[in-house]
Amino acid sequence: MLLACLVAVTSLFATETTAGRNDKHAARTDKDVVAKTYSIQTPRVRHRCFPGKLRGVLSHIARAVGRRPLVTSGHRSNGRRGSYHRKCLAADIRVPGVSVNRILAAARSAPAIGGLGTYCNGIVHVDVGPKRRWHHCGGGLARLTTRARPASR
Repeated sequence: MLLACLVAVTSLFATETTAGRNDKHAARTDKDVVAKTYSIQTPRVRHRCFPGKLRGVLSHIARAVGRRPLVTSGHRSNGRRGSYHRKCLAADIRVPGVSVNRILAAARSAPAIGGLGTYCNGIVHVDVGPKRRWHHCGGGLARLTTRARPASR
């Protein structure tokens, strides 16, 4: 009987200690996942609210192109109404040393990809909303097109 009480009390304390370790471990694991999945351009980029689906898209892109995407924009509280950035469901990215077409190909094959857009400056928008495609350059939106690569010298 005494042994059973000791085991019960010990397991109670072990659970509390383990729970505390799990919280710290979960926070560390979250940082590790971010570090392996993507980088942020500046500390001002708001990314900690990214859901697992969006992190999965970024991770898929990283695996497909062999480099981590650089998130240039994440959550924006002042984005336009209906923007997936406002809901923390979107990221604008670039991957240094990787062509936009290769990033697009990787993003298109990501299971949870929704919106996929490009901008004239080489930034690629990915989100986990409904499937949409676009290219934005200057004053208007146009259909997403692929461009031929210039010949290398």
